[in-house]
Amino acid sequence: MQRAAFLDPGLHRRLVDGLYLEAMVMADEARAYFDGSASLDDGVDDPLRRVAFACESLKVTTRLMHIIAWLLSQRAWQRGEIEQVDLSDEKYRLGRASHTEADLAGGFPFAARALIDASQELYDRVARLQDRLDTMTSSAATVGVSPARALMDRLNTAF
Repeated sequence: MQRAAFLDPGLHRRLVDGLYLEAMVMADEARAYFDGSASLDDGVDDPLRRVAFACESLKVTTRLMHIIAWLLSQRAWQRGEIEQVDLSDEKYRLGRASHTEADLAGGFPFAARALIDASQELYDRVARLQDRLDTMTSSAATVGVSPARALMDRLNTAF
């Protein structure tokens, strides 16, 4: 557990478990709302708005599924099912998810806007956590390396 030197394993586990619970509850709420017939009757009458509404429901679902997949990868790493080095593989990274434009969401019912905003906020938090863990891991790899070598390594990976 290379990250254990920088992040307490118990804290990492609690962070991942808390985020996982939050993501699963939100996924259940989104499913219930977007699958329910009430969501189509909440003032989304125009055919173009209905299509936009359907697209936004897919964006919410995609965000949540990317979050859940990333959290499951973190759990697998915690249990030793995958190695630290595997976490840098794209399949274990947080997938890309489109953000919703505020102008578009502004015309949706309150419940839809709340789910859209909450899923974006959760996605952003998980992305920040992944970035922080990446920074801690790369910092651990450069300990004992000269500043010039570390800069050269970063430049080489950037290009």
